[in-house]
Amino acid sequence: MVILDFATAILTFLCMSLLGRVNLVILILVVLICLYGIQGAYSPSIQASIPALVGRDELMPANAVVTLVNSLAGLIGPVIGGAVYGFYGILPVLFISMLCFLASAVMEIFIHIPYKRGKATGNIFQIVKTDMREGIQFVRNEKTILAKVPLLIAAVNMVFSALLIIGLPVVITQKLGFGESLGNRLYGYCEGAMATGGLLGGLLSGVLAKKISIRNGHMLIFACSFLMIPIGAVLVLPIPEIVSYLIIVICCFLMIIASTFFSIEMMAYAQAVTPADLVGKIMSIAMCLCMCASPLGQAIYGWLFQILSEKVYFIFFVAAVLSGGLGIVSKKSFEGLTEF
Repeated sequence: MVILDFATAILTFLCMSLLGRVNLVILILVVLICLYGIQGAYSPSIQASIPALVGRDELMPANAVVTLVNSLAGLIGPVIGGAVYGFYGILPVLFISMLCFLASAVMEIFIHIPYKRGKATGNIFQIVKTDMREGIQFVRNEKTILAKVPLLIAAVNMVFSALLIIGLPVVITQKLGFGESLGNRLYGYCEGAMATGGLLGGLLSGVLAKKISIRNGHMLIFACSFLMIPIGAVLVLPIPEIVSYLIIVICCFLMIIASTFFSIEMMAYAQAVTPADLVGKIMSIAMCLCMCASPLGQAIYGWLFQILSEKVYFIFFVAAVLSGGLGIVSKKSFEGLTEF
């Protein structure tokens, strides 16, 4: 994590230095590819560190704190960045970002995370191949339930997150009858409500960690499934535009709370039942599946909203049915598990 934060700070400095000297589109493309690559390595590192820092009973609250901080940063960061950019331009934004990553790297140097260094054999490609093989063999031969955890989280991302990302702008700005300016403004308010839902979901998962059993995780998916029905209904029934909008916002707000709670619960369970030396490998595989699921879902929903532009309500009803199926699968998968 220290190396990745220093690398991000250096990358930000190079971006500042090259602004105006090279093609802007190519520069942004290269920087974003590098940043997403760093993030792809950084997130599993955090997930692998949590079990080494807290006990099994504190995994849910610890994951909730991580999610809460990420949600808060995602909510406040763009606001501050947009304000600074609007007043002073891009260079101060990049400079402040570079300082933040440097500060983060320096602070991480002083964090003691217990771990046992493995023996590295071969080059980096051979190490990656070996790590992936060990993780897959453990899941397949010893903890088959761990194969279902990332698949369920990925399915939730594909059905819920992708639908909200693609569907809400279409519904609020084009299907409810608002003018372009008002529709865009109302969609912004809805985005704020969902970000707040993510914060609340992270907070509740920490507070209620010991009161909600993992065997009841399917209830959270059923809740999301049920909440999609009103969204489809308001697109069919003759309801005033503002009432339809409020129903959609409330349903999305509650869906984000439930899906955030579910994701945190599943990740905490995976950390609890995985040996310390395999946590990073299992988390990497899980996050890889989750990150691949969301863009795939977005592509599917984009196609569906195009060919069903006059019947978008049908998409939400189908998504509700699919979500119900995920709830049934989740119930059958986790009803026999012991608590972690």
